Amino acid sequence: MSPESKKLFNIIILGVAFMFMFTAFQTCGNVAQTVIRSLNSTDFHGSGYTSMAIIYGVFSASNLITPSVVAIIGPQLSMFASGLFYSMYIAVFIQPLPWSFYTASVFIGIAAAVLWTAQGNCLTINSDEHTIGRNSGIFWALLQSSLFFGNLYIYFAWQGKTQISESDRRTVFIALTVISLVGTVLFFLIRQPDSENVLGEDESSDDQDLENESAQSTMGKAVDAFKKSLKLCVTKEMLLLSITTAYTGLELTFFSGVYGTCIGAVNKFGTEEKSLIGLSGIFIGIGEILGGSLFGLLSKNNRFGRNPVVLLGILVHFIAFYLIFLNMPGDAPIAPIEGTDSSAYIKSSKEVAIFCSFLLGLGDSCFNTQLLSILGFLYSEDSAPAFAVFKFVQSICAAVAFFYSNYLLLHWQLLVMVIFGFFGTISFFSVEWAAAAIVARGSDYRSI
Repeated sequence: MSPESKKLFNIIILGVAFMFMFTAFQTCGNVAQTVIRSLNSTDFHGSGYTSMAIIYGVFSASNLITPSVVAIIGPQLSMFASGLFYSMYIAVFIQPLPWSFYTASVFIGIAAAVLWTAQGNCLTINSDEHTIGRNSGIFWALLQSSLFFGNLYIYFAWQGKTQISESDRRTVFIALTVISLVGTVLFFLIRQPDSENVLGEDESSDDQDLENESAQSTMGKAVDAFKKSLKLCVTKEMLLLSITTAYTGLELTFFSGVYGTCIGAVNKFGTEEKSLIGLSGIFIGIGEILGGSLFGLLSKNNRFGRNPVVLLGILVHFIAFYLIFLNMPGDAPIAPIEGTDSSAYIKSSKEVAIFCSFLLGLGDSCFNTQLLSILGFLYSEDSAPAFAVFKFVQSICAAVAFFYSNYLLLHWQLLVMVIFGFFGTISFFSVEWAAAAIVARGSDYRSI
């Protein structure tokens, strides 16, 4: 197998492994609050929003040390160990107890930080400056296929049900745990890429780099990775991209946890309200897959850079937010287990609700594929610290959003996203324009 084929194989295996893991985890996230609402009528008392806030809060703090972990044990073992903790979290729902539920939330927060830092590192070392856009698109399309499969099962299994029984819950979460474990094992199929032509490396310095790496102690690697993370936090480019990243954290919370809960709480949707949660997840996934595939294919011949894709993403999201504002009752995110009978500004439509799911997924893919691409290109030599900072900002904003989702009415949540989305788009444009200007002058792109 040629070096280029090996790298493409690794990207595909990486995407497929994440697809299995997140088929389980994202389906779990979509239905967690609905399942916990049904449990709160028993001895169990907890909140899916609170659990997600814990996960993303721990996730954000853990990103400060994850480059050191990846430097010591490598991306492959880092992703495998993280996958085991993801599977443990999902298994907790088979027979949930408050202490195990919240403890697992802490552990998966740490695991998620390691997983995504290792993923960014693996993506970068298997790409070069010509393939980073394509590989980001391939990975994103495969990852977001996860939204399709798990939610398709939820749609058919929960159709016509207004309450989730113990038997339904156990069947779903046993299956999801097994699926997550399959994805975890797949990480062992990733092969070590050849060192030549890796993004950010010069052939002439390969031997010297290898000698330096072998001479560097394991502890030295860990300390160096930690220092690089701190330095990257305060660079102009990372500060600007952090506004865009903050927006992706807020809208991640909305489409992965809040919006499905809103749909499931609208009593005017009738007996289909619970199965519509699964259908919403499917259409989010279709939007994500379409965006990832399209922008991955276009990246080879894209003469206009990343800005048009990000502009498309924010326009699509603004349309979705406006339709959701009109179509959903304001108290839907915080409705009790009985749901809400409140009226929206227009007659609540299932078709509009599902169309908005598609728009949320498409817009999210616009932002994330371009962020993965620009980070892999700008910080090709410091990919693990760069992706750790990216996930640090994204996860802390997601944690804040899951926390306020317990209290804020829908229109206030939408307003927060509109503000961050506008300024995040402007800041992304600034970084891309500066980068394009430097490339046009023939300077080193990474020097900005």
